[in-house]
Amino acid sequence: MDSIIVTGGTELKGTIPIAGAKNACLALMPATLLSDEPLTLTNAPRLSDINTMTHLLQSLGAEVTALQGGQVLAMSSHDLNNVTADYDIVRKMRASNLVLGPLLAREGRAVVSLPGGCAIGARPMDIHIDGLEALGAEIQLKDGYLHAAAPRGLKGAVIEQRFASVGATENVVMAATLARGTTVLKNAAREPEIVDLVKCLRAMGARIEGEGTDTITIEGVDRLHGATHQVVADRIELGTYMIAPAIAGGEVELLGGSMELLPAFCEKLDEAGIVVTPTNGGVKVARSNGRANAVDVKTEIFPGFPTDLQAQMMALLATAKGTSVLEETIFENRFMHAPELMRMGADIDVHGGHATVTGVERLKGAPVMATDLRASVSLILAGLGAEGETMVSRVYHLDRGYERVEEKLGACGAKIERVKGE
Repeated sequence: MDSIIVTGGTELKGTIPIAGAKNACLALMPATLLSDEPLTLTNAPRLSDINTMTHLLQSLGAEVTALQGGQVLAMSSHDLNNVTADYDIVRKMRASNLVLGPLLAREGRAVVSLPGGCAIGARPMDIHIDGLEALGAEIQLKDGYLHAAAPRGLKGAVIEQRFASVGATENVVMAATLARGTTVLKNAAREPEIVDLVKCLRAMGARIEGEGTDTITIEGVDRLHGATHQVVADRIELGTYMIAPAIAGGEVELLGGSMELLPAFCEKLDEAGIVVTPTNGGVKVARSNGRANAVDVKTEIFPGFPTDLQAQMMALLATAKGTSVLEETIFENRFMHAPELMRMGADIDVHGGHATVTGVERLKGAPVMATDLRASVSLILAGLGAEGETMVSRVYHLDRGYERVEEKLGACGAKIERVKGE
């Protein structure tokens, strides 16, 4: 397996282009199943998770062609011949469950394996199931697969989610586009990825209102047509690279980024003493006054602080002045990066969903192991500001969510390299 070696102590200066959003693209790709006409996505990220979704769609009979080095995805589902999402593909990635709603809406049936992905705690399918059953689907769990059918088609309904699940919102919205009548989804997720999906569905002919709020209304149509859609910038990649100069020092401009994608995160960086300013091309981040200030962080659904930036924020706070408390409210078991940061000299005390971080003056390089996607990059970030060399192993997680990390950071002066494994 590949490893990433980082030698700390170098300030960063330069620009980093922000890729299209992985989480947006993974929801947009299954939308092709809703129509027999072509759907083209531009600004697609070049990641292993995108490849996994490509293989899944192809296994269902969809055509997916990567163009322009993978940044354009040309898709067509004019000849679907399978409604089973097999375990061997689905186990690799949580977002594979997003074929469930579109298959039900288009084909009237679907068999989807329970999903996999990072080991950051249980992320059950019950909210997805409740929403689709409210639309008239009949769903049973057999041998690790969800067997779903809508023999009489889907019908609009008023649905109130008990939690604003992003994935369930995406599944229900996609299914409802082809349902008879009107669907009102209450306590819907408000994330930018949801807004981006709705923009794409609307371009395909869907009738949807309320995206970006907690109530989304979908008026079903008989069919959707083809479209071309540009994937929104990846706010998690944006936030990750905003933390890089905050840890290492220096000044970096993130091209294509927007502070509006990360309102609560930007507020916390400001509180920590990190200077964030909008530019004509994106966002500029600088640390000019030594160590960051300690801040308390609580992860919340959008527009709150993203759970997917909690690990990176912990890496920053490990060398902040004072003591910080991080509260994780979205996923249990998402502090697995803490012991690895402690190997680098961090002072962290974890109790359930809380982590108390007492900043030290500087971390020290050490061999560490990535446990999940965001933990991987948090250890690389920590290495940027550490004394000496940090080797991060098991970085196959990293390639699921970040393209060419070593190139992007290296272009700003970071001493970082990938070492190929056997």
